Amino acid sequence: MSKKVIFATGNVGKMKEIKMILSDLDIELISMKEAGIDVEIVEDGASFEENALIKAKTIMELTGELTLADDSGLEVDYLNKEPGIYSARYMGEETSYKIKNKSIIDRLKGVEGQDRSARFVCVIAAAFPDGSSLTTRGTIEGLIGYEERGDNGFGYDPIVYIPEYDATTAQLSAQIKNTVSHRGKALEQMKVKLMEYYNAMYL
Repeated sequence: MSKKVIFATGNVGKMKEIKMILSDLDIELISMKEAGIDVEIVEDGASFEENALIKAKTIMELTGELTLADDSGLEVDYLNKEPGIYSARYMGEETSYKIKNKSIIDRLKGVEGQDRSARFVCVIAAAFPDGSSLTTRGTIEGLIGYEERGDNGFGYDPIVYIPEYDATTAQLSAQIKNTVSHRGKALEQMKVKLMEYYNAMYL
C-alpha cells in the first residue's frame, strides 16, 4: 500500500514547516509541485474547514492518493476577525505581505492593549482514497504589534506578538514555532489521526 501523501500547497515556506513537523511519520510527503500537479482550486467555502476540505478532496480525486491540505489565516478581533479566511487574498493575492501587514497596523492606530488581540487559525484536512475525510484545528493567540519584527517566518508572522515568548511568531526559532504555532498544533493532531489510519490499514 502506498504511503505517499500529497500536501495541497504551493507555498514553499509552509511546506518546509509541514515537512519538519511530520518528519517522524513513515510517509513520503510531497507537495503539489513535486507531484506534478498544477490546478487552480476555487476556495469558495465559508470557513477554514470548508476551504481545507475543498483543496484536499480536489487533489485526492485527481490523484487517488491520500491528500492533506490546510487553510489558515489571521483573525484580528478589532477588525471583526478580518482578514480571516481571506488572509491570503487580503488586498489582492499579488500584494506583498509588507503592504498587508502595514495596512493592518495602520487600521489599529490608537488601539491599545488587549483590544489588539488576534490569533492565527489553521485547519488541516485529510481526504482519504476511500472517500472519507476529517479535519483538525489549531490556534495561537497573540496581539497585533506596532511594527514588523523578525524574519524567521512568512506572511503575517512579523506582526503577531506572542506575550508569553515576548516575540512575534517571526522571531521564534523553528523548533519553538513548530511546537506552539497554529499549524504545529493542527498537524500534531493530524499526525495522531494518520498513525491510527495506517495502523488500521496494516493490522
